Amino acid sequence: MQRGRANTPLFWTVLVVVVIADVITKAIAVYSLLPQRIPHELIGEAVRFTLVYNPGAAFGLHLGEYSRWIFMALTAAALFILGRLYRATRDGDLLRTLAVALVCGGAIGNLIDRIRSAQGVVDFIDVGFGDTRWPTFNIADMAVSIGAFLLAWVLWGEENVTESSSIADGGQTPATDNIGASRAAPGSSDN
Repeated sequence: MQRGRANTPLFWTVLVVVVIADVITKAIAVYSLLPQRIPHELIGEAVRFTLVYNPGAAFGLHLGEYSRWIFMALTAAALFILGRLYRATRDGDLLRTLAVALVCGGAIGNLIDRIRSAQGVVDFIDVGFGDTRWPTFNIADMAVSIGAFLLAWVLWGEENVTESSSIADGGQTPATDNIGASRAAPGSSDN
């Protein structure tokens, strides 16, 4: 049985919605928030739209003149790993599928910006009070953050279930004995 098949509609729907929402909101920001770095209040000064370009990664992490290429390569590697996580997802594991789709969609959204422009990723959501501000972000960043949190939670839960099962089985996995030899489940026959 191929894993993840039943989860495919959820995965692709979430991924595509995140990418489209990210691309559209960034295009609107670039068109309507000029000039750069001028705040446009949405909810007082707590939530503003401020157009900035981030040539680096989250929180303004910048690695010199090759940042763009380094972060594109890191994004491609992350997408490869996330693809493997998705393929290893069991049918019906909707939370894990959602988490991986959010991270993939956000990563692709920011990758599109890095490919499209040497200026960097378009950020425009500006949250904070006075001079105490969260680094400006975008829809892709929100998807990556929420998805990464969900994925960590899901994987932590899976690890706890595995550890609990191992402890209940006397520290052994159900398919092996003390020397690691395979043993048949009760009531089954060896073929």
